[in-house]
Amino acid sequence: MVAGNAQAVEHRIGGGANYWTSVDDIDLDKIDDDGFSFLASYQFWPGLIGLELDLEIVPDQYGETAYAPQAYALIGKAIYAGAGIGINYRDGDLADEPFFSLRAGLNLEVLPGIYWDIYGNYRFNDTTDLEDHSTDIDSDTIFLGSAVRIAI
Repeated sequence: MVAGNAQAVEHRIGGGANYWTSVDDIDLDKIDDDGFSFLASYQFWPGLIGLELDLEIVPDQYGETAYAPQAYALIGKAIYAGAGIGINYRDGDLADEPFFSLRAGLNLEVLPGIYWDIYGNYRFNDTTDLEDHSTDIDSDTIFLGSAVRIAI
């Protein structure tokens, strides 16, 4: 019986892309308030509760390339929801504070052992302080994304 439970545990690796847009309009020159990001992803699903670890690369987010390691606790299987935490790394420095994220998605097994994840994130934190600008910006952001993962 223990062997049956061990077989239910899944490890999945893959990658994907996100479209992001800031919730508020940003009226600063050379600062886009939307764009694309890319991620490498690992999921651990021992049952109805899962864990996801991502490394996201966000080219030109608010004028600078950012790297965002993040972790999510997920509940569900095909339809799921969860919450996560991460931190931005830009221009050689970690952000002063982490960001928090809420996620909902649809995780479909399209072929045996191959999963297509379609999701939305709402990422929030207080403000983003950019070196080239004298003002902080509200950086609450909505992400719509898709990832493909292979069960290993």
